[in-house]
Amino acid sequence: MNTRRALTSATVVATTGLMLVLTAFTARPGSDKKVTKTWTFEDTAVGKLPAGWKVEATNQRGPLATWQVVADTTAPSGKQALALTKITRAFGGTFNLCWTDSVSFLDGEITVHFKAIKGEEDQGGGVVWRVRDKDNYYISRANPLENNFRIYYVKEGARRTLASARIKLTHGVWYELKIAHHSNHIEGFLNGEKMLTTSDSTFSRAGGVGLWTKADAETEFDDFALTLKK
Repeated sequence: MNTRRALTSATVVATTGLMLVLTAFTARPGSDKKVTKTWTFEDTAVGKLPAGWKVEATNQRGPLATWQVVADTTAPSGKQALALTKITRAFGGTFNLCWTDSVSFLDGEITVHFKAIKGEEDQGGGVVWRVRDKDNYYISRANPLENNFRIYYVKEGARRTLASARIKLTHGVWYELKIAHHSNHIEGFLNGEKMLTTSDSTFSRAGGVGLWTKADAETEFDDFALTLKK
């Protein structure tokens, strides 16, 4: 009986010790950790911008475009979305930005649902990340008028294409766009399918994140989510 008790006690101690070792191993400093931040825009009043977001433009001519939360019962996460709703002066070289520097993005994933509403010069839109300011950032966007999906960077206001794929998109339909960026490697996904791969080191530091359309493209966005690698 005493032998059994001794063996049982030894087993408990050994098991407890193993659990402590495993816990220490999985939580050790330097291990990979991920933090997720999501904006569904449901907690922002219609007609307003989410807290900490701002409207700017690259190559702006005339007043800034109007970005605001709108009511939309088709929105993937509820009944509201963030949208560019009004262009005050359509210039083909203007990049309309709605972004935030309240989050610092370096490596991880960015996902958003988007729906192209209208536009004669351009349609659709996408995401911006590692944003330094309104003239320096990465973009990925999809355009129903051009039937393409691309990754660019904008440096000092000038845009350069990094990767491009032919696709077929329809305005008025929700799509999911995702970017995965780790170090200098970038991948682009549309509705879960990887379509773009490129490498670039133009912007190697963390920066802000946000949404983008070009010229007169009026577009809605929902479920803007970041998975940040810490």
